[in-house]
Amino acid sequence: MNFERNNMPMNSKKDLDKSTLYEAVKTIVEHPAKHLHLNQQKLFTLFSIAFQYILFRSTKHPGHYIIRIEDPSLAEKLARKAKDDTTRRFLGKLIIPRRLTYGSSTFHLDYFPLATWGTTKDLPREKIQGAIVVKNTSHNPLIDESDFRFVAEDDQAVALFGEHYYLNSLMEISPRTIMIAFNEEFEGLENVEFDFIEEKSERIAEGVQISEDVQFEED
Repeated sequence: MNFERNNMPMNSKKDLDKSTLYEAVKTIVEHPAKHLHLNQQKLFTLFSIAFQYILFRSTKHPGHYIIRIEDPSLAEKLARKAKDDTTRRFLGKLIIPRRLTYGSSTFHLDYFPLATWGTTKDLPREKIQGAIVVKNTSHNPLIDESDFRFVAEDDQAVALFGEHYYLNSLMEISPRTIMIAFNEEFEGLENVEFDFIEEKSERIAEGVQISEDVQFEED
């Protein structure tokens, strides 16, 4: 495997340092499973790792790459708070056209509702080379997955692919899929964890304990 360190972006004060990002991406490159689940609490860190992996993969396997994020609000947060400058700038440029060419590959952005899949659902299956799916780490009790099924096509997708149709539909066609979601379980995915990401303690002060259902959104 020829994985060059100098392909990694330079770090800034709050970004992942170059060697940490390199080693994390290398872990994914060398993982034998096709479909991976990054299930730790550092959403913006994990997205940088996943995106840098997909960016690297696109130079080795040209084709179409799909970035599927829960909603536009989360996409904007990732574009602002991802932990490396390359990922922030790339996603920032991708949000408006939702399609961007990088070298010999094309990156596509869509969201969980099927109505947003206009540029991705008809891509040639044989040319799809990878995908990232990102679910918010904090669940809004006012927004349920069923709320996304606001057209008949979404109900058909649920019937065909199951509850997590936004993920399962990609796993059917993508040779490499990375799911980012904290404290959730998905069939057919292998968990990957990084030692440098420390688990946040539930106890924040003597006699004060965070409820188990609180999710951490910020890095």
